[in-house]
Amino acid sequence: MILTLAAPAGASPEGDVSATVIDLRSSKGEVLACLTTRPDTFPECNRDPKARMLRLPAAPTVLLDFGPVPAGRYAISLFHDENGNGRLDKRLFMPREGYGFSRNAPVMMGPPRFASAAFTTGPNGHSETIRMRYIF
Repeated sequence: MILTLAAPAGASPEGDVSATVIDLRSSKGEVLACLTTRPDTFPECNRDPKARMLRLPAAPTVLLDFGPVPAGRYAISLFHDENGNGRLDKRLFMPREGYGFSRNAPVMMGPPRFASAAFTTGPNGHSETIRMRYIF
């Protein structure tokens, strides 16, 4: 006999969301990351009270595990806080520290739009590799 569990009516099935961050230039500081469903708060998720935030020690490769999330459309933004001050340092509006986005969304004149970084997840979850980028 096989038993299957169904989600209650109206509930979204959950799946784990994770990302492997590669190409950090040093192991100094931390990697700060956030996962959001809200285009209006991307890429600075601190205005989204439901965003999932992670803060992990920098290493050659960093695994971000956001855990189970309801099915939906999400985007990840992250940066390498090398000096540990809790913010992305800039010089003339250009990031002085590393940054990255889900789907390795391209950066033109400023951060990508939510739609460029967004992915859909469901009961099978979502995993990807995000490359850290540096300008200076």
